Amino acid sequence: MDTLSYKTKSAKKSEVERKWHLIDAEDMIVGRMCTQIASILRGKHKPSYTPHVDTGDFIVVINAEKIRFTGKKMTDKVYLRYTGFPGGQKAETPMSFLAKRPGAVIENAVRGMLPKNRLGRQMFKKMFVYAGPDHKHAAQSPVQLKFD
Repeated sequence: MDTLSYKTKSAKKSEVERKWHLIDAEDMIVGRMCTQIASILRGKHKPSYTPHVDTGDFIVVINAEKIRFTGKKMTDKVYLRYTGFPGGQKAETPMSFLAKRPGAVIENAVRGMLPKNRLGRQMFKKMFVYAGPDHKHAAQSPVQLKFD
């Protein structure tokens, strides 16, 4: 006799249905936008979310060069990296980072919010960031996504 009135469903890789979302990053705050993106990439917005399976959707971000930070973060925040050589620590502000690679600010923020394992790297590959309004994913017909 089955005494449970419900059973916990665990999503399988073959059963996952993925959608395409388009996000216009113009005048959006970086951190708030990236938390929403990370949640969608993980699949937490779906009732079929399973932590050990990649159930997330695809994200296309356009106008990455027009993002904004709150306060004085555009000049005061520092991105640190290390070249591997003695004295090779490099520091950059978001303003100089945006001038070189506009999409890297969003990619860096989202990567830090995903799991640090091979599942997180697989989730990160479903995000595409473009500096301008043009993108090459029109064939997938992404749906415009608005955040509150």
